[in-house]
Amino acid sequence: MQSMVYLKDVVTLAHKPEMCNGCGICLTVCPRRVLRRSNGKVEVAQRDACIECGACQRNCPQGAVTVRTGVGCASALINQMLGRKKACCVADDAPGKTIASNTARLGS
Repeated sequence: MQSMVYLKDVVTLAHKPEMCNGCGICLTVCPRRVLRRSNGKVEVAQRDACIECGACQRNCPQGAVTVRTGVGCASALINQMLGRKKACCVADDAPGKTIASNTARLGS
């Protein structure tokens, strides 16, 4: 499996522990395992791994998780695949660049 390349400290993910009831739905729906359970509550474990898909926010019944979708690396890669603009979240020598480039060519 190819390794992921992350930008540091750009993710819009926010978690409000005081609102979390520990149900864990966000753990189930997160495709990158960004969150983890600790002491009966959920906490952010790997913030920079978040692709800002919004699954956690849409599924949290308490509103304890927020994220601005469409601004992160996932959005940039999708826009690159659609030929709109180059993804700035993939380093020039990163394995992901090849994947994004190949996917963009397949889609055109």
